[in-house]
Amino acid sequence: MRTVRELSEPVANTSSRKAKNKKGGCRFEAVCWCLAAAILSLTAVIANNEPKDQLQKGFPIDCDKLPKDSPSGVYAIKPQESPPLIVYCHVDEDGKIWTVVQKNSYTTELTWHESWTTFKYGFGNVMKDHWLGNEYIHLLTSQRVYMARFLLKDKSEKEWYADYDIFSLDKEVNGYALRLGRHSGTAPDSLTVFDSNTIHDNMRFSTKDKDQDRSASHCAGSYSGWWYDNCYIALLNGKSFIYWKNVCTGDCAESMIMVRPTGIC
Repeated sequence: MRTVRELSEPVANTSSRKAKNKKGGCRFEAVCWCLAAAILSLTAVIANNEPKDQLQKGFPIDCDKLPKDSPSGVYAIKPQESPPLIVYCHVDEDGKIWTVVQKNSYTTELTWHESWTTFKYGFGNVMKDHWLGNEYIHLLTSQRVYMARFLLKDKSEKEWYADYDIFSLDKEVNGYALRLGRHSGTAPDSLTVFDSNTIHDNMRFSTKDKDQDRSASHCAGSYSGWWYDNCYIALLNGKSFIYWKNVCTGDCAESMIMVRPTGIC
């Protein structure tokens, strides 16, 4: 049996070894979910034999806690009060390591039109398009003070980004409301500004089966899960529709939301 220390090493280092049983086994594209099940099973065994604080020490609490020379890839982390999670860690040009909580592409296979429970616990493939899960994003961003980067690639492949020096999701009883700080970056602020009777900051999350926006219509019922108001000036969760005002009108090629500890606190 592998130790907790070994489990905390990059999953990317083992993902190239495809299962070879005759029934097909765990394919590379789905390796994160197979590994997630294995890690959770092993964690249950280890937890019966090791104190909780020892188990916590075996996993980094976020991607920022990985060794500084770690490459971008799939890793196992364990935020405080959370089960182990399989996530994608992105290393930027400055060597800073971010935890990716959302990725979408214009050609995605995901519908993004999911229920409250599905958005709560996450879906998709962390190596491709996915949503980490509102509950896990809440637990992740509750343990330290985090910032977020909303990364966009427009239809001409030009990259844009909007940074917010504080980012967190409130707990479920408060609707996983979005909490943001100050904006900077090349993409305009489409989340904390009040525009066209709409703002996203401090709005509750809405899904097709849980309407929490201020609109007379049901925004999530027409689109997907998001922090709607009346209805949106930015919307990254959509099938063949990624919108950020003054960057793209639904035709962005890609989006990604990632977080790391902020430097202001």
